[in-house]
Amino acid sequence: MILGKKHSFTKRELEELCLKFTSIKNIFYANKEPQLVIAQLTKLLDEGIKTVIVLNTQASVDNSIIQYLSDLKFNKNMKNISISNVENFMEKNLCKCYIPSDSTDLSFLEDIKPFTTLQYFQKRLIDFLGVSFLSTVAIPAGLYSLYRIKKEAPGSFLFKQTRVGKEKNHFKCVKFRSMYENAKFDPYTREKDNRIFPWGNIMRKTRIDELPQLLNILKGEMHLIGPRAEWNILVKNYEKEIPYYNERHIVSPGITGWAQVKYPYGANNEDAKQKLMYDLYYIKYWSMKLEIKTIIKTIKVVLGQKGI
Repeated sequence: MILGKKHSFTKRELEELCLKFTSIKNIFYANKEPQLVIAQLTKLLDEGIKTVIVLNTQASVDNSIIQYLSDLKFNKNMKNISISNVENFMEKNLCKCYIPSDSTDLSFLEDIKPFTTLQYFQKRLIDFLGVSFLSTVAIPAGLYSLYRIKKEAPGSFLFKQTRVGKEKNHFKCVKFRSMYENAKFDPYTREKDNRIFPWGNIMRKTRIDELPQLLNILKGEMHLIGPRAEWNILVKNYEKEIPYYNERHIVSPGITGWAQVKYPYGANNEDAKQKLMYDLYYIKYWSMKLEIKTIIKTIKVVLGQKGI
């Protein structure tokens, strides 16, 4: 039961929530008589099923509604009812952080902090173990890719692009080239993009084109797991359009990450905002368990040949 519309849940979010909850009801209280809102709440709660009341409130709430919600805690017949604010609800059930659409509330920034020394040590350990393992794949894959690239799209073997890393420092991200040289400029790739040659398409689907970034990991510019390293041109746009986008630069980027395995490839500002929610969750709740979970999900994505 969602009270208010502070956060507009997307179709994708609602579909994910429907897998966990029997039904989802929206109750809007703004510009409505408080007693009508209370009557609607009572009718739904009388069904007797386990219910979570999500306080998705931004507009002022009438005192009578507040009193009604408070009294639920003392009602012995309402043991199946719990109350949660939208921030905690999203983190618990969607594994993403709520991001305000404006700058009226900055309190959530308090929980987004850099990795501790111990956490950084653990991540670098995973980095080096990952590089050691993936190198056995990168060498033969690189040699075969060199052959296919020269055959299908003669030109440079590697593609280098300026990306934004930790603390907004720029670095050169290295990938196997997957597009024809001098292809038409477009910051996003499209479905059946004719700029991508056949082997390039296979490399992108299987993430083979990302393997040269192992060099970026060894140089300390990237982690194996982390927020996606975005093109500096795109970052300039995202910073203007998406509140708090810079928060993701509090840690180093990764070849793969929580946002990449939880959300499909994005091609606009709204997609970037959705991914930012997952990035901030990853930073806020980082643990070895979450790191391993991300690795496992990445393997499943690669084997399924789904774009990250």
